[in-house]
Amino acid sequence: MTRPTAYIETTVVGHLVGRMLADPIVAGRQTVTRQWWPTAIAKYRFFVSRVVADECAAGDPEAARERLLVLDSLEFIATSPSVDERARKLIEKFAIPKTEPRDAIHISLAAVNGLEYLVSWNFKHIVNPTTRSAIERVCRDAGFVPPMICTPDELMEA
Repeated sequence: MTRPTAYIETTVVGHLVGRMLADPIVAGRQTVTRQWWPTAIAKYRFFVSRVVADECAAGDPEAARERLLVLDSLEFIATSPSVDERARKLIEKFAIPKTEPRDAIHISLAAVNGLEYLVSWNFKHIVNPTTRSAIERVCRDAGFVPPMICTPDELMEA
């Protein structure tokens, strides 16, 4: 039996490791991610990209090291001209702001590679009803099945 596929966006890795933050909402998301991960990594086939690695490498060196260690157990997918074109279209069609090209790449990588899910905590540019609707439209218009955009808690087992 093949496992469902999921692209893990950088915010998930950031919530998985590092110190717990004082903000109760963020701390709750960190807790959910940490509870979800051990089961999910066995249930899903997780993919990341060089963009995720670059974002995880930024900031505090110790925190970056912890984030990058998580990526060691995941599969990497590469960009391509099709991925780049899809990302451009996501921005041109106002699904993703032009100030956030990396978010467009995350989405494009998942769509072009036929991944079933894109898992993120980025509510501003990825995980919200308006954005999801626009992303799905742009992907479908180009002949791609959009990934199901969700948060870790949406994929948690009951």
